[in-house]
Amino acid sequence: ENTYLCQIYNLTLLCMEDYIVEPQSVQFLVQHGFDFNKQYSQGIPYHKGNDKGNENQSQSVRTFFLELIRAKKPLILHNGLIDLVFLYQCFYAHLPDNLSTFTADLSEMFPAGIYDTKYASEFETRFVASYLEYAYKKCKRENCKLKDSSGQHLTVEFCNYPASMSHYIDYRHCSLEEESHNVGGGNKVPVCEKFSAYGWCPKGVKCPQSHNIDLIIDEDDKLWEEKRKKRKHKWKRRKNTEESAKAFEQESSGKEMELAQNGEEGPPRKQSCYEPAAAMELAEITPNTEGRPLEENCTDMEVPETEAACAAEKEKQTHGPPSQGGTHRAGFDAFMTGYIMAYVWMLKKGKHMDASAGPWLPDCHNKLYLSGKSVPLQIVKSLFSKSSKAHSQKMKLAWAS
Repeated sequence: ENTYLCQIYNLTLLCMEDYIVEPQSVQFLVQHGFDFNKQYSQGIPYHKGNDKGNENQSQSVRTFFLELIRAKKPLILHNGLIDLVFLYQCFYAHLPDNLSTFTADLSEMFPAGIYDTKYASEFETRFVASYLEYAYKKCKRENCKLKDSSGQHLTVEFCNYPASMSHYIDYRHCSLEEESHNVGGGNKVPVCEKFSAYGWCPKGVKCPQSHNIDLIIDEDDKLWEEKRKKRKHKWKRRKNTEESAKAFEQESSGKEMELAQNGEEGPPRKQSCYEPAAAMELAEITPNTEGRPLEENCTDMEVPETEAACAAEKEKQTHGPPSQGGTHRAGFDAFMTGYIMAYVWMLKKGKHMDASAGPWLPDCHNKLYLSGKSVPLQIVKSLFSKSSKAHSQKMKLAWAS
């Protein structure tokens, strides 16, 4: 229970039609280690829109996407509306003319449900910020606390790949805290407020302030604790005043309920901006019922290298130095998304909930986060909407074999 086997597949793709690139997006990807030379020399070709000929007979990304649909597994994304539009347009069919048709098609393509970890981070766990790396590291911290207190906690296993596959495996070191976390003392570099709130800064690596997620979470936790103590102290002080005791009790009860409903307890909420990506993001995280659990050392490395796994020393000895670049990689982003989902699912399901009875998280089932909105986009087929013609043809193709 709560043990997962994780395998990550990072596919570098190349659109064979003319397209426009944004300099800022390209700079972002280069800063985080994306190899454009590899994309243009070895990228898997694809075309947009409807099928050209019998795609079911060729080994293409479209064939692979159909296999994902045939699997009838839940689809998990982070801030996933743009991702769904991209997946549909590039590997499935022309986009429908209206939103209701689009959501109707999606509900049939993924009958097991679509889950958005950004929505779960804001409306289920109510994290202060919900951009991907923040939510992931917050989940890791909380999971580590659960493990230290001998509570039920998430465990992730990785495959031991043979040496013959080393050329195809990219390692990412993923410690509980960054090395620079406890460095600085009195000379500590202040946190970049824009990055803290949005997970993105226009200055990028040239920003003189800290983009360290661990420090950001430290500050948020400290602020939350200070506010909690102030509220507690204020409550005690007013409670001791006999004249207002009864009135205060009613007032505080109403305020606590309001805070719980609005999720405003703690620091001000932050909104995240769009995180660009150029490679297809896929992660397969499946419950593991056999084999040895991965040993997690919470003080050093709670989840070891992703995108392959083993120990850091073994990686250095047998596979050479780890790849350079930041943490934003398609495969690593996919891993973080899967980890968040697994952690939230563990928290919400309880000890006696039947996992086979209905969807994973009913409150997050088929709900996509919408920026700046308090309500999600529902992925449902309404009584007044029809599926698109192209989708109906793809469904016949998917189940013909």
